[in-house]
Amino acid sequence: MEMNQYLSMFIDESRDHLQALNEQMLSLESSPEDITIVQNIFRSAHTLKGMSATMGFEDLASLTHEMENVLDLVRNHKLKMDSFIFDGLFKSLDSLESMVEDIIQGGTGQADVTEIVAALKSIVSGDYAKGGAAGGATPKAEPTTAAGGEFDEFQYSILQQSIEAGIPVLRLEVTVRQDCVLKAARAYMVFNVLEQNGEVIKSNPSVEDIEQERFDQSFVVYYISQIDSDDLQKQVASVSEIDKVDVIVLDQAKLMEFMSPPSGSNAAAAQAQAETAAASTQEAPKQEAKKAPASGGAPVAGRTIRVDIERLDTLMNLFSELLIDRVRLEQLASEIRRSELTETVEHMSRVSSDLQNIVLKLRMVPIDTVFNRFPRMIRDVAKTLDKKVDLIITGADTELDRTVIDEIGDPLVHLLRNAVDHGVEPSAERVTLGKPETGTIHLRAYHSGNHVFIEIEEDGRGINRDKVLKKALENNVLTKEQAAHITDDEVNQLIFASGFSTADKISDISGRGVGLDVVKTKIQSLGGQVQLDSEWGKGSKFSVQLPLTLSIISAMLIRLNNEKYAIPLSSIVETMAVRQEQIRSVHGNRMVDYRTGVIPLVSLADLFDVPGGTNISENETQVVIIRKGDKMAALVVDEFIGQQEIVLKTLGKYLTKLFAISGATILGDGQVALIIDTNALIK
Repeated sequence: MEMNQYLSMFIDESRDHLQALNEQMLSLESSPEDITIVQNIFRSAHTLKGMSATMGFEDLASLTHEMENVLDLVRNHKLKMDSFIFDGLFKSLDSLESMVEDIIQGGTGQADVTEIVAALKSIVSGDYAKGGAAGGATPKAEPTTAAGGEFDEFQYSILQQSIEAGIPVLRLEVTVRQDCVLKAARAYMVFNVLEQNGEVIKSNPSVEDIEQERFDQSFVVYYISQIDSDDLQKQVASVSEIDKVDVIVLDQAKLMEFMSPPSGSNAAAAQAQAETAAASTQEAPKQEAKKAPASGGAPVAGRTIRVDIERLDTLMNLFSELLIDRVRLEQLASEIRRSELTETVEHMSRVSSDLQNIVLKLRMVPIDTVFNRFPRMIRDVAKTLDKKVDLIITGADTELDRTVIDEIGDPLVHLLRNAVDHGVEPSAERVTLGKPETGTIHLRAYHSGNHVFIEIEEDGRGINRDKVLKKALENNVLTKEQAAHITDDEVNQLIFASGFSTADKISDISGRGVGLDVVKTKIQSLGGQVQLDSEWGKGSKFSVQLPLTLSIISAMLIRLNNEKYAIPLSSIVETMAVRQEQIRSVHGNRMVDYRTGVIPLVSLADLFDVPGGTNISENETQVVIIRKGDKMAALVVDEFIGQQEIVLKTLGKYLTKLFAISGATILGDGQVALIIDTNALIK
């Protein structure tokens, strides 16, 4: 049967599982004795293996199966984690990610993982320990044999302990329809339902056989859950092409029918594992119960759906057209002045405003989707450089427009890698300087007005002013006269110059300065800006400012003679009227008194060659005060038209690199107004 209809679901869920595996592995590296984390890792790996086998990606399924074998020994207390095992599992995850990426690009997910598989097999056999691997390992224990019946002594003990703890143990016999073509896919969907509500202890036939469709029309599952058996039966039966579901609640007597109690030296270990599983299973339903609505319906997690990104883009484009028509209708209603029309347009405006908020929120994505890949990256870079680094993330729930999220990942990766490589010092050097042995990198995100700020701050070396100036003079970035009067902030900004680098040697990690011009360009292309604050010996902080959304913005419409322009409200401090005596000339440049100082006075009409030029009145001149960081300027305008929600449109591939113009918008009367990029007006 054609599997393409399931491919999108497979890719999305594979990414989720791989991210979860990376996060859980990092947690396990911090707490290697925590078997609960191992259980979670095992479940994610097992689910990923089943999905891969069902979709026919055998290399993915095979590698995940080898990981399962290692994790199974760890969770059954037959093997202890050490650096060799961690490295082997992390390398396996990297290979799995490469395979999934290959599938996304239209490939088959095949890869040469011979070395990784050999390493995993040596862990399972215990051979790697003989070679003196760090931490040593307990060789693989002899496999236990079942005492009879449908499960082994470990599984029996888990079920027995659960019954004694008062946790329901269920036996489900699931039968698929005779005409079902894709039995393995239906079985996977059944297991997905079960794993959301409890823990599967055993299946008969084995999960591997079920994944390969090596079963007739039915299979049996032994299951621990607090969910009501009738509700569970209904949920499983609702899976397409499932014929019937028979559920039996097991007690000690019924459990004995399927297997006699275990005996032997493994009983104690089995009991310990059973108690852990029972405790975790008892806790999980309590948390789930809090999420469930009072009516007894599905948990909140079941109320979310995946939506194709292209559909959201189409919805946004359609709403953009609606917004343009709304503005046009408001203008017509004000001209015609019919009460019925005015009331209808006002109501439509309120509804469309609510719709606009919903559409924008649909496009908002937590920045955690970008941040969650950084802990693993920092771990790998730090290990490569033999440094100790802690990454502390705050504000990961801060939301940004999807278009910004898609583009901001690479610049942040570059800044973080630089922070580890040339920011944080080696441990020995830090101790000599009286600093903690482990360096700290703070990654923060927070909202401020219509912007999101992302900060990357480390307690490393900081920027060496003398070294930067020396390199700038060598590269003719500035003259000796300029270097003599340059401020510390201006020195920090030099590292964003094209091709500028203070690195003594080039590494594959990349040195501070290499590519930072690209980082700055990318951030500015998103309507944002980046700033660097640094103190030699104390550390550095990169601050990235980004707009909340790139699609619909609030703007002030202004007129320059007969032309209309839009200025984003997010960059406007205030509007005011300036008297002639407030305008002065400083070194040939017009300045204006503003509060306790003076700021540049910029003529937009002269800047954009508007016919008629600047109209500075002898009485009062209208100006817009704009801000970029801690710098401000006053823009001369002829008239304030008013505030408006505008749809930002690009100028196409032919009109590129226009000075101080970030795009255009269509107004209600059909005219086109250019949107001013105020950041380009302030140096």
